[in-house]
Amino acid sequence: MNECYYDKRMDFFYNRTKTDTADEWTGPQLIGVLCFGTFFCLFIFISNSLVIAAVVKNKRFHFPFYYLLANLAAADFFAGIAYVFLMFNTGPVSKTLTVNRWFLRQGLLDTSLTASLVNLLVIAVERHMSIMRMKIHSNLTKKRVTFLIISIWAIAIFMGAVPTLGWNCLCDITVCSSLAPIYSRSYLVFWSVLNLVVFFIMVVVYIRIYMYVQRKTNVLSSHTSGSISRRRTPVKLMKTVMTVLGAFVVCWTPGLVVLLLDGLNCTDCGIQNVKRWFLLLALLNSVMNPIIYSYKDDEMWATMKRMICCSSEDKSQERRSSRIPSTVLCRSTDISGHYVEDGIIQGTICGKGDLGDKGNS
Repeated sequence: MNECYYDKRMDFFYNRTKTDTADEWTGPQLIGVLCFGTFFCLFIFISNSLVIAAVVKNKRFHFPFYYLLANLAAADFFAGIAYVFLMFNTGPVSKTLTVNRWFLRQGLLDTSLTASLVNLLVIAVERHMSIMRMKIHSNLTKKRVTFLIISIWAIAIFMGAVPTLGWNCLCDITVCSSLAPIYSRSYLVFWSVLNLVVFFIMVVVYIRIYMYVQRKTNVLSSHTSGSISRRRTPVKLMKTVMTVLGAFVVCWTPGLVVLLLDGLNCTDCGIQNVKRWFLLLALLNSVMNPIIYSYKDDEMWATMKRMICCSSEDKSQERRSSRIPSTVLCRSTDISGHYVEDGIIQGTICGKGDLGDKGNS
């Protein structure tokens, strides 16, 4: 029967993998990393809080897509918490940690990644349901969206806890990985491959949807004389989502590839030399998302700016330019039930009248 090492401190496992954490994280390098991490963690907390507050405050964002976007911001906020905990439990401190504290450190990071990934997958499904029929919003009810958000976090917490629940190498140290010295290599292979496959699936789905929307919009453009900005609204939403997904894939893929190489026991890949830089790259993803939201969505930026400037009561600042807010078609009755395609063909978007009548006048 294999001996288990639950009572050992992390220095026992780091020494086995010959990882000298003290030399890697000392002096000016450690100070620079901590300052860099602290600044961006503060930005993550503030910016993602603004995104969540904007969705809650602005009734134009009270639709499934933006609820899920707010949940993605919550996942980024949680990632900031995970990075703060990591900063205070890394470097020379790593070797002094107990097994349970190290599991907590890594579990927080794994949970934040899973929450973001599953949330993006749910958004992909929501966009597929809506965009393939040229709708701005799907018919998801608030109860179903609430259930989805709870499910996202349940899955994220479970995946973050899987190594703690038993898929580790504490009872068989011969299969321990190098980067995560109490994770088994088989778990790292499973974890990295699973995430990379989901990345690929989502990219393919979004490319397919985007091509469909472009093709459909071009067909409608040749048959209608409606506003170009209104016809382009679904495309704008897709560009926002695809930019968020693209940033996520770019920031997380290098780290997942490194984990995969470690799981495959690649001893000559130099993974120890790049691990911390890929971790910082993953940190940047949580910084980039709020910037993408505000840059790509005029209404989101306007709402955030009003909150920053403490002038939320000044409704005259709401922009009504040709760059129509991506969430609005009509503010009459049930906005989520209007089809963009039907609105363009019939010319009834926001009560603008019948295009056929205009043509006859």
